[in-house]
Amino acid sequence: MDLLDYLKDFAPEGKLALFDKLINERTRHLTVVLEDIFQSQNASAVLRSCDCFGIQDVHIIENRYKYTVNPDVSLGSSKWLNLKKYNTKENNTIDCFKQLKAKGYKVIATSPHKDDFSLYDMPINEKTAIVFGTEKEGLTDEALAHADGFMRIPMYGFTESFNISVSAALTLFELTKRLRESNTNWELTETEKNEVLLNWTKNSIKMASLLEKKFNELKS
Repeated sequence: MDLLDYLKDFAPEGKLALFDKLINERTRHLTVVLEDIFQSQNASAVLRSCDCFGIQDVHIIENRYKYTVNPDVSLGSSKWLNLKKYNTKENNTIDCFKQLKAKGYKVIATSPHKDDFSLYDMPINEKTAIVFGTEKEGLTDEALAHADGFMRIPMYGFTESFNISVSAALTLFELTKRLRESNTNWELTETEKNEVLLNWTKNSIKMASLLEKKFNELKS
């Protein structure tokens, strides 16, 4: 018996069936990057959208601002996601991009001023990381300089840009819809599924750390 099987006996009734259903809808083919989002309610709304559209990983760059989940907005979505923060380097944006590219991601910066791709024609056959910046300032010069490409959301009004949470929701709706309709292998691997299921199960159990300690003692 492994740790996941052991913990399943302690999970709330009905959760395991839901986990088994939703794990098949999760993806790491698309991922989201948030650069220096200083309004926690907006970043937390993005996390909620990521969960709703099946995006498993969110990368949070903290150069000037630290991000804390706003529970009133995220509605618990953060505990079902893998959040990776970048806050230990002189320039965390470049560090994040390097790590993503090393894992095979194309880094696409969102900007209303760049014309590489529209949201509706952006290719998604390769692993793609979509980067969002602050509403007022947008992405930093470093982010724009080190991105592999740019994407804009077509707009037809006087306002220059959408709120970040709206931008993320529109982007994820369109791209995940196209991804699920494609022949791209976007699902998690079996190893990844087991890793995520273990985290979900732990997060659904009170005192999971004590149960894990007990399991390790039984195995030793």
